[in-house]
Amino acid sequence: MEKNAKIYVAGHRGLVGSAIVKTLLAQGYANLVTRTHAELDLMSQTAVADFFSEEKPEYVFLAAAKVGGIHANNTYPAQFIHENLAIQTNAIHQSYVHGIKRLLFLGSSCIYPKFAPQPMKEEHLLTGPLEPTNRSYALAKIAGIEMCWSYNRQYGTQFLAAMPTNLYGPGDNYHPENSHVIPALIRKFHEAKVNKQPQVTVWGTGTPKREFLYNQDMADACVFLMGLESNQFQALLGSDESVSGKFQPPLVNVGYGSDITIKELAETVQKVTGYQGNIQFDISKPDGTPRKLMDSTILHQAGWHPKVSIEIGLEIAYQDFLKQI
Repeated sequence: MEKNAKIYVAGHRGLVGSAIVKTLLAQGYANLVTRTHAELDLMSQTAVADFFSEEKPEYVFLAAAKVGGIHANNTYPAQFIHENLAIQTNAIHQSYVHGIKRLLFLGSSCIYPKFAPQPMKEEHLLTGPLEPTNRSYALAKIAGIEMCWSYNRQYGTQFLAAMPTNLYGPGDNYHPENSHVIPALIRKFHEAKVNKQPQVTVWGTGTPKREFLYNQDMADACVFLMGLESNQFQALLGSDESVSGKFQPPLVNVGYGSDITIKELAETVQKVTGYQGNIQFDISKPDGTPRKLMDSTILHQAGWHPKVSIEIGLEIAYQDFLKQI
């Protein structure tokens, strides 16, 4: 990307979008375009078409999405599939219509089958049943990948999908019911400390393993991908399976490279927050997928690696939580 290029960051107030804006500005990209939800409803086909016509961005980071944890996904599946399909359909199509040079579509590791081989490779997409608790969200993201793939094949666009592992960091959503596991645990342990509660209850058995990536690392990876030389970037855009005979979606995993159990995560959050009580696991609650570890070999071989450890990242996230409350 040229330093003076006009870059649209959709979802600039979100966990990843805000970090992408910070990274772009730090690297000298000053010509950024953003819109709040009040200023631009990405679910409106007309509004999105008008926005692209007026602003004419050259690059698009599509980080806008309806997101939530296991409880939210399981409780509001209709909203998750409807809103995400609408947002990404409008943004991707208008990016094609207005000749966007490159688009990066952000997905989620839940696109992979519930019992996918570990670590999960890009080629494992569409090879088995999904985790039912977040299937509607996963299917919306899979549709976004297919849309990028289809437009690349038919129109020669350069639309790439980046699949992050579980993200956390400054700007996260700390809602007691609709947040992801790390912000939910940070809030639980902090409130238990303040209220001097003898124990904190954590959903599930504590045995599932998860991989976590600091949001600023994710943003660095996104900007890294969009800034690749043409031959490197084009090599990631997938192939026409009917011609090549190979299943190669325009998909790149973005992970930390190792995972921890939910029990280990809870114990680390306990330490970071300074909570002195006990941890109890509620085995009547769902565990979700047994393990989710990404194989990020493609990205790492391209030259990108994460910088922030889970311990340091959680310390920063907790300080951010304290500021928010």
